[in-house]
Amino acid sequence: MSFCEHCEGQRFDRAQVLRVLRAARKKLPKHGRADDALGMAIKAVRALEIPHLEHIVDPFDEQIVH
Repeated sequence: MSFCEHCEGQRFDRAQVLRVLRAARKKLPKHGRADDALGMAIKAVRALEIPHLEHIVDPFDEQIVH
């Protein structure tokens, strides 16, 4: 499956956030409040939907907003 540049950028940004959260979580003691909080944050970021906005080509407008 391929994505447009905009959507691919969003996927990349989300992956970066997940990597940082997971790295921070590894530095913390297990079974603590901070570990639980980061676990919830990771789940929330993973659950984010990345909408794909379809291109609408208007024959009277040369700009495409995406």
